[in-house]
Amino acid sequence: MKKIPTIRDVAQRSNYSLSTVSLVLNNKPNVSETARREVRTIIDELGYHPRRNARGLASHHSGNIGFIVTDDHFSRAEPFYTKIFLGTEFEARKHNYYILLTTVSRSFRTSEIPRFLLEHNADGVIVAGEIGNGWIEYMMEQRLPVVLIDYALSRRPVSAVLIDNEAGARLAVDHLYNNGHTRIGFIAGNMSHPSIRSRYEGYCETMMRHGLLVRRDLVCTDAETTAQADGYRAAQRLFTVPAPPTAVFAANDAMAIGCMQFMKEHGVTVGEQTAVIGFDNIEAGLHVAPRLSTIGVPCEELGSNAVRRMAEMIRDKTSVVTTTVVPVELIVRESCGSNRQAASVGALS
Repeated sequence: MKKIPTIRDVAQRSNYSLSTVSLVLNNKPNVSETARREVRTIIDELGYHPRRNARGLASHHSGNIGFIVTDDHFSRAEPFYTKIFLGTEFEARKHNYYILLTTVSRSFRTSEIPRFLLEHNADGVIVAGEIGNGWIEYMMEQRLPVVLIDYALSRRPVSAVLIDNEAGARLAVDHLYNNGHTRIGFIAGNMSHPSIRSRYEGYCETMMRHGLLVRRDLVCTDAETTAQADGYRAAQRLFTVPAPPTAVFAANDAMAIGCMQFMKEHGVTVGEQTAVIGFDNIEAGLHVAPRLSTIGVPCEELGSNAVRRMAEMIRDKTSVVTTTVVPVELIVRESCGSNRQAASVGALS
C-alpha cells in the first residue's frame, strides 16, 4: 500500500526546513517567492494533504469520525444504511464528534480515498456494510481505529457491530411453520456476505429442527445484489418448479418486495396462497399491498453502538477487538396471512 506523504517528506524533498514548509502551507509571509514555488511543486508531486483542523494540531485529535459506505448501499432504494448513518450522527453529538460521510466503490481505488483520510482529519472510521478488503487494509496501515457495521472479517480481527441474523432467520421460519407452511423457500444475494450467509444458516437450521427438507430448487442465492429486481428474478425460478413454495423467506425486504411483485403479476395471491416475509423492516414494506411481514432491525441502534465503541477506542487508545450483536424482532403484517393450514399452490407454466 502506498505510504501517505508527510510534511517531513515535503521538507526533505524540497531541501527546505519544516518551518519554511509550514509557512508556505499556511500562506504566511517571510518566504521568498522562489521557496514558495518550489515547496508548492513538491507538495503537488508528492500529493501531500496537510491536516487542516486546528483542534487536531493542538490535541492530536480532529474531533471527526469518518463514515464510509459503498455507493450501491447508500441510495434512496436502499434506505437501510441511511438509517444507520442517522444513528451515528445523533450519538456522535453526545460525544462531541462530527460525522464525515462519504461513499466509495466496493473495490479499493486510490483515486477515491476520502479527503478526511488524505488530510488525516478523522480520529477513526466507521464502515457500514460490505466493503473491499483493500479499504480495511489501507485504514489499518494508517493506524486508525475501525469499527464495522453489518459486516465482519474472518481473516483480520476488527471491531464490529452486527445484527443477530441467525436469530432473525429462526423467528421468520418458526412463524411460517407455525402458520402451517412446510414448503418454505429462501431467496438472497451473494452468500459471501456474512449477514446473508448467517441468515441462510439460520434458515437451514430451523428447517431441519422442524423436520423439513431444505430443497435446492426452493433456494435461490446466486444474485449479485439484494435489490428488488433480484427478488423478482428469484421468484421466477421458485414458482416454475413442480412443487413451488407456499412461503418465501427473503434475505432482505427489497428482495421480498420484488418477489411479491412477480407473484401478483402471475396470479399468486400474497398472504393467502403464498406467504412472504422479509428482513430489515424498511419503510417501503409498509407501502406495498399486502403490507410486508419482516424481521425488524434497529438501524439507529447499530449506528449508535458503533459510535460508542469508536469513542472508547479513541479515548482509551485501545486496539482491543470487540463484537456487539444487536437483537432483532418479528413484525407480522398481512403478507404472511393468518394462522391456517397452508394452501397448495400449483406450478406456473
